[in-house]
Amino acid sequence: MSNKEKRIIMSAAGVAVCGISVGLFKHAALGVDPFQSLMSGLDAVIPIHFGTLYVIVNVILLGFSLLLDRSKIGLATVINLLFLGYIAEYSQKLFEHLFPEPSLLLRFILLLAAVVIMCIASSFYFTADLGVSTYDAVTLIWSERQKKIPFSVCRIIGDLTCVLLGIILCLTAGFSIGQIFEVVGIGTIITAFFMGPLISFFNRKIAEPFLSGK
Repeated sequence: MSNKEKRIIMSAAGVAVCGISVGLFKHAALGVDPFQSLMSGLDAVIPIHFGTLYVIVNVILLGFSLLLDRSKIGLATVINLLFLGYIAEYSQKLFEHLFPEPSLLLRFILLLAAVVIMCIASSFYFTADLGVSTYDAVTLIWSERQKKIPFSVCRIIGDLTCVLLGIILCLTAGFSIGQIFEVVGIGTIITAFFMGPLISFFNRKIAEPFLSGK
């Protein structure tokens, strides 16, 4: 298998498995990653399928990326835009069928599985280097244009903005405090602080060796 074929497979598989992990996060109901908290808030106030809503929001972000810096856009961007939302939506329905009314312990197990699966999938899709998600693209472009502000700070600001907007939208939709913690909770904190180091670890141990054939 050629290097290019491996990169395409890594991109497609990485995005698909990321979608499955989002379904796990949502079914665990202990908090999702910052961008998905925004999407959950939008999903609460806009009465269309989550997969379709995900495409619409990402098309808007893609428009900004294309106007400002097309270099961040690639095959993985398109796959993410078109399929991740639908994969997440139907994965959540599958997990609801497999684990109806999960106990708190099972929800924590599902959350930990979601974190690990998302980090492994992300490491494959980042290592393939065939484009990033539209949200990642916007954050990267902003970081490069604001040269005095490092990417990590730009990412934290972007994540906090998504979380805040997600909370506001959930409150607008009439969510209770308990329902909001299902969207912005311990899972949000874990993804904000631990995903970066975990993805780096899986890059070194799995994704990079796979791409290099070692």
